[in-house]
Amino acid sequence: MSTLSPSTTPVPAAPRSAPSKPVSAALDHLNLVVVGHVDHGKSTLIGRLLFDTNSVEDGKIERLQAAAKAEGMEFEYAFLLDALLEEQAQNITMDTTRVPFSTPRRAFTIIDAPGHKEFLKNMITGAASADAAILIVDAKEGLREQTRRHGFLLSLLGLKQIVVAVNKMDLVNYDQKVFDRISAELGEFLGRLGAKPTHFVPISAKRGDGLIKASENLPWYKGPALLEALEQFRATPPIQGAPLRLSVQDIYRFDARRIVAGMVEAGQVSAGDPIEFHPGGKRSRVKTIENWPATAPGVGQGPVGAGRAVAITLEDELFVERGQIGAPPGDTPTEAHVFTARIFWLHAEPLKVGELVPLRLGTQQGEARLVAIQRTLDATTLESSTGPASEVKRHEVAEIRLRVRRPIACDAGGRIPSLGRFVLMRGRRIAGGGVIDAVLRDESASADAAGGSPAHRAALLGHRGAVLWMTGLSGSGKTTLATALEARLLRSGVLAAILDGDMLRTGLSKNLGFTPEDRRENLRRATELALHLADAGVVVIAALISPFRADRAMVAEKARERGIPFAEVFVNAPLAECERRDPKQLYKKARAGEIPLFTGIDSPYEPPLAPDVEVHTDRESVEQSLQKIADLAISLARPPEASVGEQGANI
Repeated sequence: MSTLSPSTTPVPAAPRSAPSKPVSAALDHLNLVVVGHVDHGKSTLIGRLLFDTNSVEDGKIERLQAAAKAEGMEFEYAFLLDALLEEQAQNITMDTTRVPFSTPRRAFTIIDAPGHKEFLKNMITGAASADAAILIVDAKEGLREQTRRHGFLLSLLGLKQIVVAVNKMDLVNYDQKVFDRISAELGEFLGRLGAKPTHFVPISAKRGDGLIKASENLPWYKGPALLEALEQFRATPPIQGAPLRLSVQDIYRFDARRIVAGMVEAGQVSAGDPIEFHPGGKRSRVKTIENWPATAPGVGQGPVGAGRAVAITLEDELFVERGQIGAPPGDTPTEAHVFTARIFWLHAEPLKVGELVPLRLGTQQGEARLVAIQRTLDATTLESSTGPASEVKRHEVAEIRLRVRRPIACDAGGRIPSLGRFVLMRGRRIAGGGVIDAVLRDESASADAAGGSPAHRAALLGHRGAVLWMTGLSGSGKTTLATALEARLLRSGVLAAILDGDMLRTGLSKNLGFTPEDRRENLRRATELALHLADAGVVVIAALISPFRADRAMVAEKARERGIPFAEVFVNAPLAECERRDPKQLYKKARAGEIPLFTGIDSPYEPPLAPDVEVHTDRESVEQSLQKIADLAISLARPPEASVGEQGANI
């Protein structure tokens, strides 16, 4: 074993060898994605591959060496990918890089993904359709969380051709034990994901060890060099045998022609072919395949195959729009309202059940509601939740159920990958992405569904109606919490409404006083209104003093009889604190005898004995109390399908 110490001197660029021979036509072009921790040497590896395969334009190395020397910096092969000296100084590559290089055997395109977000965005949206991957690991640092997450993303997106490059072996004195330990640890992790690497290769990208050929510094390693391993991979052929999938990108008008422009995702299209557009199912026939300018040599009347852009005209004047998918009648994509999927969540704020989020699948855009989370999985530890969850946290993978407001056209289960991958947005940022596993029957659209039933409304809204009964003394904070809760639920896509005493006393119960009989009648009216709204799918936030236990028990019993989820919330604050607040000066008037039979002064208040949630507003912040109540409200509104354990596909 070599006992070389890590060098502290600059590593000069190796002498340029003779230009590489022409690429053989025996092997197809390979798209290659390079992923790994930001500091583990991706850019250096890519730069060194470009240099050692003579894929760098003449004079570029010399110019970069001169620029580095002028800045007093050590030359790095990573500079071949960095466009600006500022990026070099920050030691970071800002944008996703697509760089071609070739060997005598085949041509490659390298896709360098700086982080999970860029990698997920490019892979799922089709900007980077990779055939194989290099997962790079720093020999000195070992596996990091980002390494594991990238490995998980490779498995999520179905990449099977993976080579692990254990980089910076020179920094660990080319120690075989270090390499073996990393290979065993990462191999076990990826194996559990079904993404077992084809090879583990020890390298030093900076020094060129193990990249092109066997290295004298690694005599114990008997496997292929990195480039030899890559040359063994197979390119993913275009999906020619599959049915046509034409993803519509835009509609143009030239002269009297209405031109449909898009990308052939799978299959092929020719003039004269019947074509049907989904969602919608509008049918016509391809009249012409267009070129621009009209005199330019092009594809004629077809066929135009997978992976190529195309512009067509139709025999009929159909209203076709961006996002629709053209397909042969009889073999079309599925129009999905409800589907199961596996997602990887990136946003700092969790994705919660009931939340409405923008969804993009290819050129399709829509809004999707998270109906249920079957289970979650930490992408770093592979620890799985034991059952359904209420949210997906950052860097978690989850099996979920989504419902879209308008149907999307998709091919589930990996049949046509580009039509089964989607991203979820938060504002203008990608918050997560995933793959569709299965399309489910939408019960809300079935012929036997009762149009006005609570189940039908729940299917349409993505949640069911419920009653959250907030009881407490005047001034305890019921109105403050009810207002905040309503706003939070509405932001989450849950239809909610407040029912409080002031609303009733100025309208429905305007004719009632405050005698025990009138109080009971006021409560009866409030109960009937709350249950009616809950039947209609509203989450009712009833903020009422309702001082007597027997009356509140009556409300709960009526809700149970009608199958409406009900919970009692005790907004607890001592009488002295409520009097101190006295926002409406009611206690002051009651003490002066101006308001008779006022609860807490000369009429009793019976606190709940076993409330579903109790908040202490005298010692908790509004946010602390609100979080407790909001969690309860979401659990009440969650449809039954999301409240019980479900057996989904393994992540």
